[in-house]
Amino acid sequence: MSAVAFHIGPVPVHGRAILAPMDGFSDLPFRLICRELGSAMSYTEFVNVDELAATRKRDAKCWRKLVFDLSERPMTFQIYGHDVDRMIAVAAKLQDQDPAPDIVDINMGCYVRNIAERGAGSGMLRFPDRIARLFAGLSSQLHLPVTGKMRLGWDPSSRVHVEVARILEDNGARLIAVHGRTKSQGYGGQADWDAIAEVRQAVKVPVIGNGDVKTVADIARLRAHTGCDAVMIGRAAIGNPWIFAGKDREQVTFDEKVALMRRHLQLNLDFYGQRFGLVLFRKHAARYIHGLPDVERLRVPLLTARTVAAFDEAVGAWAFAAQA
Repeated sequence: MSAVAFHIGPVPVHGRAILAPMDGFSDLPFRLICRELGSAMSYTEFVNVDELAATRKRDAKCWRKLVFDLSERPMTFQIYGHDVDRMIAVAAKLQDQDPAPDIVDINMGCYVRNIAERGAGSGMLRFPDRIARLFAGLSSQLHLPVTGKMRLGWDPSSRVHVEVARILEDNGARLIAVHGRTKSQGYGGQADWDAIAEVRQAVKVPVIGNGDVKTVADIARLRAHTGCDAVMIGRAAIGNPWIFAGKDREQVTFDEKVALMRRHLQLNLDFYGQRFGLVLFRKHAARYIHGLPDVERLRVPLLTARTVAAFDEAVGAWAFAAQA
């Protein structure tokens, strides 16, 4: 194991590159692959506290998002909501489940309209007093470290990243992750690394920088530019989890891609079952094959395969043709 890079409260983190929590992507199978390749810790997909409060069924979709493998530690459960009291109550119960997470994180970055406009996700950034009350309550009720992932603000005219970062630290947050865009930007425009640096300079707790990290070199560039303790990688890791192993897409061999696709599919099948495991793998498959030779020959049969055998046959025929 590598040396400790930084701590989140008492929790050591052995590395500087981390897979970002992404709805629909950072599930157990993909997290396992990224951890094996070098991601330093795991975040679940964000989970709605209203759904968690409404059901105790461990086979419900919201609860399945919180299933993790012990090899993923340190493990972070990311939750979101707009009701402070409910968020505190749900988080307090999550820390007591078996197995328990190491960290609870609050999503203050989701820009999706029906979430943000209800005051959850990035919508929380419009209510700094609510954030203060939430983190003060979480810090007093939980024995686990509490962290937050945020954007810069609601829009470019109302950037509150430094103010909110200080509120988080003052109310017990043990780490702050910052996506260098506002809610209104979504994923458009350019991430503001200067703003991430401003957060790093404003607080003493560790800061993770996020936004526009597309290559291995970008990891070092973001850290050098901002002084952040670690870098969070989201969209660039989809189809190229080797970025955590220090490899850009063009450095990964054909055989490595085929082998990892097969492994990822098997993990999906093990976790979701035959039918949904294959269906949910297709969106990853589309990213894995990007840039490969003669990719159009594979795209349609791969993404429309209805059985594992059909998927395997498509990959095998394409691999044979590409290597001929």
